[in-house]
Amino acid sequence: MSFLRPIRNTLFPILAVLLSLFILIEVNFPHLLPQSQLAIFGMLGLILVFLKYPLHRRFEDRAAFQILDYIFVIATVVSFGYILVQTEPMFEQLWIDDQPLGQRAGSERFVDYFIGLIGVLLVLEATRRAIGIALPVLSLIFLLYAGFRSSMPVWLFPHKDQSLDRIISHTFLQSQGVFGIALNVMFKYVFLFVLFGTLLEKTGATGYIIGFARRLFRSSSGGAAKIAVLSSGMMGSLSGSAVANTATTGTFTIPLMRSVGFKPDIAGGVEAAASSGGALVPPIMGAGAYMMLEIVQPSVTYLEIIKSALIPAVLYYTALLLIVHFYAGRASSSTNASATSGVNAEDSDLPAGASARAAPMQGFIFFSAFVSLIVFLIIGYTPFRSVSLSLLLVLALSAFNKHTRVDIKGVVAAMEKAAHGGVSLVAAASCVGLILGVVTLTDIGRNLAGVLLPLAENNLILGLMLLMVSTIILGMGLPSSVCYLLMATLVGPMLRDLGLVPLAAHLFIFYFGMMSMVTPPVALAAYTAAAIADAGIMKTAFAAFRFALVGFALPYAFVLRPELLLLSPDGGSAGFFAIAGGVLITAIGIVPLAASVSGYWFGPLNLWQRGVLFGAAIIFFFAPSAGIQIWAQAMAIIAMGAVGIINRRAAHSEGV
Repeated sequence: MSFLRPIRNTLFPILAVLLSLFILIEVNFPHLLPQSQLAIFGMLGLILVFLKYPLHRRFEDRAAFQILDYIFVIATVVSFGYILVQTEPMFEQLWIDDQPLGQRAGSERFVDYFIGLIGVLLVLEATRRAIGIALPVLSLIFLLYAGFRSSMPVWLFPHKDQSLDRIISHTFLQSQGVFGIALNVMFKYVFLFVLFGTLLEKTGATGYIIGFARRLFRSSSGGAAKIAVLSSGMMGSLSGSAVANTATTGTFTIPLMRSVGFKPDIAGGVEAAASSGGALVPPIMGAGAYMMLEIVQPSVTYLEIIKSALIPAVLYYTALLLIVHFYAGRASSSTNASATSGVNAEDSDLPAGASARAAPMQGFIFFSAFVSLIVFLIIGYTPFRSVSLSLLLVLALSAFNKHTRVDIKGVVAAMEKAAHGGVSLVAAASCVGLILGVVTLTDIGRNLAGVLLPLAENNLILGLMLLMVSTIILGMGLPSSVCYLLMATLVGPMLRDLGLVPLAAHLFIFYFGMMSMVTPPVALAAYTAAAIADAGIMKTAFAAFRFALVGFALPYAFVLRPELLLLSPDGGSAGFFAIAGGVLITAIGIVPLAASVSGYWFGPLNLWQRGVLFGAAIIFFFAPSAGIQIWAQAMAIIAMGAVGIINRRAAHSEGV
């Protein structure tokens, strides 16, 4: 059955181009009803998943299993096509009972439920293939919870069981489940930004970014690691995916770090931590930012989200640069002094497309794309219209230089790559729709909030910590955007009652959803980096966790001091001096945190010195800047100075 593979290889790029064109046309010039749009989008996405991911890698070359893949493809066309036909007015003659599916809610026929059940099973199987078993198992648990809720213990909020027909209707046939907010966000926003990133990469953006970082840190201590931090931050703002960012830039930066003496697990840890922060960097920020447009109440604009995310992103990467700088200082004070000194990599270390002749135009295109995206948002265009116009601008500008020009074949290749990177998110969004359907069907979110809210009202920090732990646990093995959406849905009612600025509370969840990518034992970005670095998985995961520690402190800082998000405590715009004060306090806290993580502050630190500096950092991140806390911050500064003086004298006495 070797003839099936060429069919698959031909069909995938055709459907990938069709998917990209459908999204570009339909989001900008809609012709179909929303559920019809999502039915076609989900159908194409799941077909591509079944073509790309085999039932099991062990059996991918066996004819019977390849035939089974095509059976899944046909079933996807039937189930999702049925939703389209029973929803869209152009197929009115085929409607059952002369009514569209939306008007038959609660009174659907057997054929509706049968096809809906097939659709649910296809979503679960596609997600298992695309991202693993974790999310499908979680979805099954929620579905079983809805069906057998009366048998649950008291702490799981037992209630009347829902029938299988009602579960299928709510999760697949109607618009609260698979064809709900998660898939809608992927359709309207995420896939276009994935395409935006792949098209920019075709112009040589990856080569330019790494080349720019390389020139900037050529003679700096720990320059190789700083190249990884800066390039991963810039590339991560394009992709919005920690794993994809690690795989893309890590291919170049991890070998570069290893070539100048970094240990494999440290090189992988730096790259994973830097890549995980990429989705926190405006203007793209991954799928979570677009989901906030639909969830945060009172509603916010995309421009407000990226403005609020700017200062925390700068602080995160400033801390990461400080950590690797101090780590390099610690290494240079030991016998392996040359291990982390400057970077002496040749041009051959850079990816294709980073030639000196092409660099100016690549840089111009790169920054023009970002500036145009921001300008379009400022003048009032929607995010999907803004990115569509920026795509056209990138294509137009690239045509002026043969090194950056993207021809039709390049556009098709970019669309195919976007499909490779985006279809797993389509499957995940469809699967999380099953969970969201159960949440709205059973009111579990409201019940959960009723349990957590009293704890949080008595102790806000405790409530935030419970929220952090829940988000990290849920984020293990899930895409960070999916993790954010689930948590925002489950605890959304609680967030409104905590007295926090709504956008700050949602960014809190978003940050910890991203930090789950570097939190052992399931740290997907660190796993990817470990594979590239040929290092131990858990050693790399713990190194990444250590380097990304500031990402676990910043959310508490901006929830307690919303001025870091350019917001006042009542949710309005913060004044200049309030913003400057909040940034100064947090920036001061970054210094002892970086020193304690790296183990260096004017000299190598012992355990008690690292503890003192870590405690000083906690004071700056967690304490508001008023009253007695000012004295605590003053004492923390004195402690930092004392440790620095002791270490500097020790270093001089040892001749370091």
